[in-house]
Amino acid sequence: LGLVVMYFITGATIFSSFAFLGGPGFAYSKGAGVFYILGYGALGFVPFYFLGPRAARVGRKYGFVTQAEMVAHRFRSPTLAILMAVVSVIAFVPYLAIQMQGAGLVLEVVTRGALPMWAGALIVYLVVLAYVLKSGVLGVGWTNTLQGAFMLVLAWGLGLYLPNKLYGGVGPMFERIAREVPDHLIAPGPGWTWGQYSAAVIVSIAGFAMWPHLFMKAFSAKDERTLRRTVVLYPTFQLFLVPLFFIGFAGVLFSSAPARPDQILPHMLMNMDLPSVVVGLFCAGALAASMSSGDAMAHAAASIVIRDGYVQARGEPLGAHRERFLIRVVVVVMMVVSYLVALLAHQQGISLVKLLLSAYGAVVQFAPVVVATLYLRRVAAPALIAGLLVGSLVTVIFVVWPETMPLVLHAGLYGLVANLLVVAALARWGDRGPAEHHEAFLTTAAGGAVDE
Repeated sequence: LGLVVMYFITGATIFSSFAFLGGPGFAYSKGAGVFYILGYGALGFVPFYFLGPRAARVGRKYGFVTQAEMVAHRFRSPTLAILMAVVSVIAFVPYLAIQMQGAGLVLEVVTRGALPMWAGALIVYLVVLAYVLKSGVLGVGWTNTLQGAFMLVLAWGLGLYLPNKLYGGVGPMFERIAREVPDHLIAPGPGWTWGQYSAAVIVSIAGFAMWPHLFMKAFSAKDERTLRRTVVLYPTFQLFLVPLFFIGFAGVLFSSAPARPDQILPHMLMNMDLPSVVVGLFCAGALAASMSSGDAMAHAAASIVIRDGYVQARGEPLGAHRERFLIRVVVVVMMVVSYLVALLAHQQGISLVKLLLSAYGAVVQFAPVVVATLYLRRVAAPALIAGLLVGSLVTVIFVVWPETMPLVLHAGLYGLVANLLVVAALARWGDRGPAEHHEAFLTTAAGGAVDE
């Protein structure tokens, strides 16, 4: 993948329905709390500047396709790969559900309820399913490039147009909010504590570079220079979020309220005297945001389930035709499960931001494993397996029973702390295998020079 495709596929994959709907919705309901997104977005990809090239080097030498294949090879532990596949699915399902719920919410509002959320999500993701099954990762790459460029233009167009039409500009909008609802402009925002705000930033930064599909992009990157340039340029995609936050703030003093915060953008568009082309472009942009993330996530999740779960448990590789067939089957299953989760979340009033934070709570548990794989010599597989199990279990417990948390923070933060403590305590427990194997792996990761 070249720089342009790599840049847009990374940005378009990450900036999903969460950006077009969840971001404005969070600005509308939580005010200055929305800036946690800019905080982790600006810093979250920094670790990949160091992790990405190391992963790319070992990926080229050993032919890795997935993140867990790399980990399993380093520690000679199929069990660790299978466990990572399970946790990956737990993380991908709510992320896919965000895209489906977002697509359904858009169509529900613009059709004024004629097409309910469940039907809109179903229609859009039948289309996504069709082109993922037919085009695979190449189709995903080029569709994300086109969709990413389109979303950048549309976000700034709407983000400047709506505040100007409603308030006379962005500056006058914030001046009026400061006069009428000043608390909305003070961090951490209404209904959030500094502990919750800080925990959300920490977990999101630590988990950002751990997403398995980012490692799949690293393994297929044109070269290390392309990878590093993508990481350096990536924060410019935060400029895509700024106008979307303007839209959320524009809704704070709007004449009517949406049924739920995540619908503030389409709600305003449908209740203003706007040209139909503006509404149509928004629908196209929001659906592009949903589809560009959903297709990549579904393909990545299916590849992980087969290569890291089924193949590792089976103990022998699959033929190319058989592997492609099974990946297609898992894509269908993942989309069905995610669709059901999206319906359940919608029914229970769970916001897109809350779904996203749940996904990060799972994927952040990979941080000790990935760092140990690419940097550490004196850690054995049993410690990483135990840490991942304990961290994931703690996270699930606090997600399901949040009232049991000692302090109201992010469940994933408690899980990560437990994970790190277990890994540190058991680091040298178990057979590490031949030292030459680890040394060769780390030498390759370092680009030929062994780190001292």
